[in-house]
Amino acid sequence: MFWRTKITGVFLVLCMTIAAQAQSFKKTISFYGGEKNDLYLLLKEQGYAIKRYNSPEAAIRSAPAGSGVLITAAHYPEMDAKNRVSEMLLGLAASRKLRLYVEYPSAYPGLELPVKPLETHLERGVVTTDLFGTRLPRMALLGIHNCHVLPVEATDPLLVLAKVVGVDKAELGLDSTKTYPLLFRKNDVLIGTTALSNFKTGRYGPVQPVKTVLSYILAQLTGNTAVTINNWPEDVRPMYGRNAPLPQDALRTSVQKGVEWFSNGRFYVHPSWKADWMKYGGVDGLKPVGPPVAQNKPNGDGSLGIIEGHTSTIYYDGSQQYRYWMRADVQGEASMALAAAGDLLNNTAYKTKATNIIDFLFKTSNLRAGPKNDPGSPAYGLIGWATTNAGTFYGDDNSRAILGALGAAAYLKTDQWDKELAEAIMANFRTTGRQGFRGERLEEADIIKNGWPYYYNRDLEHPSPHFESWMWALYLWLYDKTHYTPLLERTKEALAITMKDYPDKWKWGSSLQTQRARLILPLAWLVRVEDTPEHRRWLDEMIREMLKYQDESGAIREELGKGKGMFRELKSNNDYGSDEGSLISQNGQKISCMLYTNNFAVFSLHEAALATGNAEYMKAVKKLSDFLTRIQVQSNKHKDLDGAWFRAFDYGKWEYWASNSDAGWGAWCTLTGWIQSWIVTTQAEILRQQSFWDVTKNSGMRTTGNNIIDYMMKKP
Repeated sequence: MFWRTKITGVFLVLCMTIAAQAQSFKKTISFYGGEKNDLYLLLKEQGYAIKRYNSPEAAIRSAPAGSGVLITAAHYPEMDAKNRVSEMLLGLAASRKLRLYVEYPSAYPGLELPVKPLETHLERGVVTTDLFGTRLPRMALLGIHNCHVLPVEATDPLLVLAKVVGVDKAELGLDSTKTYPLLFRKNDVLIGTTALSNFKTGRYGPVQPVKTVLSYILAQLTGNTAVTINNWPEDVRPMYGRNAPLPQDALRTSVQKGVEWFSNGRFYVHPSWKADWMKYGGVDGLKPVGPPVAQNKPNGDGSLGIIEGHTSTIYYDGSQQYRYWMRADVQGEASMALAAAGDLLNNTAYKTKATNIIDFLFKTSNLRAGPKNDPGSPAYGLIGWATTNAGTFYGDDNSRAILGALGAAAYLKTDQWDKELAEAIMANFRTTGRQGFRGERLEEADIIKNGWPYYYNRDLEHPSPHFESWMWALYLWLYDKTHYTPLLERTKEALAITMKDYPDKWKWGSSLQTQRARLILPLAWLVRVEDTPEHRRWLDEMIREMLKYQDESGAIREELGKGKGMFRELKSNNDYGSDEGSLISQNGQKISCMLYTNNFAVFSLHEAALATGNAEYMKAVKKLSDFLTRIQVQSNKHKDLDGAWFRAFDYGKWEYWASNSDAGWGAWCTLTGWIQSWIVTTQAEILRQQSFWDVTKNSGMRTTGNNIIDYMMKKP
């Protein structure tokens, strides 16, 4: 019996050895491409026996019979003259039963390949097969940023590139849109017409669809249908996972990283590259975009202002375009964040930059120049929208510029800009109509032509909290300091009309949640100045309506309003990217917005919580603040992104993903003002357990404000 047992044991060991060798063989891959190729590095990390060769021919000739050969784009997006596959090589590969994936070839039998690839931006990968299984069904989407594609003809592709409407799937199918094959089979070879292997560098997403496609490619190369990829590499990722415990100092770190991002991005204009700002900033503000400011360029000190941030365009190398616009609202908001962080962290440099930026806003730029600085002009006191559009006035943008500078002045403990701030508030108020509305925008030439009483005495209803409500908050703030009754009365009437019109008559834009988030601030400050049951009811109704959509993670979900919004409806695939718009394509998608909703909601909710002492509001603020702390960007590779917040976050997937249809400020944009400044400031206030109202309550505006009111409200 002993010899039988011994033989059986030997047999089992032999079988196990053969199985191990077979499994090891399945992980043997011959590779052509760069040594820093993302897929090459991933496979090495995953334990594959992968060997590099200096040409596709060398890889094919040297590969063990029956093994996989991976041919990638060595110089993507440049065409690689060495990446040529001939009939002879295909025949050799077939004779030795090699499994081939060929990517971005410069020559391939039966394919008419261009001299140069086609460069795209809005297009995304679309699944056109069932081969990926239920995890990646037909019409599922992949973000292949700044895709350079070889426009070839192919039958039955597995993936195509196309401009389509949708978040996770092409909701309108592929009708009426140009498609380009991305992944297909030819001669029993898997062919990619772009660098799918560039997934980490190019920041492709979402993670699961990209991982599924790469797993499929690896399964075809190795014959192993149970491919798993662990430890997914990312150059840009959230600071913390959904359920990771937050360190005790996480909130303080969030503020510090958030304000340091201004320097990381080189957003302060410096004299040595002022010409670049002027070049890329444009003359009309229509497309003020350009390449990133190089990390070896110096930062300014704020005296030449601060530019806007990143656009949503991600390039093949993972970098992003900059928006070189010099906007007034951004100046005020950034100065507030700098002053708040400077006060919290006892950082004099931040305070100095805040002071310089406000001086730029009011004194050295054209934002308060010309008629806006002439006491005899009807436009006196108004703040221009941007240096390229100094004669255009949005009440919303003026309100955030003013609120920002007010907050900065309070943190800096100075009254040196009280005159300009009071003038700005009253310049907006005297162009506000009888019912308390100003409308979307006004133009300097029209104001000078018509005179300010024309606007002050007109009848207008414009129930759009995004455009109107934060100016109402300023009117209430100034009323609290001066007791000038019209400021309160017109604001109360506007709020009453807006609450009555909710929600069906609201002019919602990219999201109905945006409108709710913006209205909470004046409602909270109305309770501050006139605490009545009705005003508390209004505030509670709006907060509860918004918090219906707060996820357990703290994120507030986007919601489309009923009927047509302000922007173009995406009725066809060609409409994608043609106008400003939402991050979602239909309600229920687990996506939150840091440009229009969560950024303003955290500030407004915090003000409401401290104005009322409501425990439920405070709980909601804590959840939202923790969420924002978790999703702040961390990146060792892209220092200009480290510490930022992107506009979009998919809290279901826990990654930066959404529809990128917005033509101006898409899913991956950043903003030194709107996004960054309100989050940083509120995080600092939460840490200090203080409200903006209390921070600014000791303003010396009573005397200055009343003097300005007496002068500016005299009929001409």
